[in-house]
Amino acid sequence: MIKDDDKHVEFIDEKQERKEHRFGSVKDFLDGSLIANDFVVRQLPYIVFLVFIAFIYIGNRYHAEKMVRRNAELQKEINELRAEAITTSSELMFISKQSEVVKLVKKRGLDLEESVEPPRKIVIEE
Repeated sequence: MIKDDDKHVEFIDEKQERKEHRFGSVKDFLDGSLIANDFVVRQLPYIVFLVFIAFIYIGNRYHAEKMVRRNAELQKEINELRAEAITTSSELMFISKQSEVVKLVKKRGLDLEESVEPPRKIVIEE
């Protein structure tokens, strides 16, 4: 006599089998059967979307950090150029003083003399 026990069932409904392994274990994850689960397959577009958003987020963060570093470098360069401009301007003001011009003319041996007469205005009448 054959009884209808669960032990002697020849065919197992596929959906029942998958429901038994719904949450899975490490073994299911490693052998890949977890990915074949209906729940995971239905959620696959959402998972791909989340991965895409994560890549965009990571890329945006790297880009922002790169821009911050570039901004810091440019600020440092601006400060150096500002200091150089101030130094150059002060040197030019010092060199263009009348006494310094006279010293430079004598030092270089140019046969120029300082004018002792004040400048005159030339008027041409027509």
